[in-house]
Amino acid sequence: MASSWRRTFGNMRSFVSNSMGGLRGGSNLASWVVAGTLAYFLWIKPSQDLKREQQEKAALAAAESDPYRYVETRKPIPDPQVTGLIYGNKNKDKPTKPED
Repeated sequence: MASSWRRTFGNMRSFVSNSMGGLRGGSNLASWVVAGTLAYFLWIKPSQDLKREQQEKAALAAAESDPYRYVETRKPIPDPQVTGLIYGNKNKDKPTKPED
């Protein structure tokens, strides 16, 4: 009975090994890395990019078609500190004349 499961396990292991092309060790790992990289750049990444572009287009179309969207109609109020109204010199652009 013990040899039965060992034989079954050995058959399964040889089947898996043969299905991977019969490669073992580092060459097997390297071939899987190359195959995975190619699959990613040829199938997975383009489909993700296409899906992302479709979502962006759908979001833009939904935003443009919304008649109740918010539109800014007023100019923003300038910051008084930046414009020199607070703690600033009103005549900062004009050069000062030295007094004698």
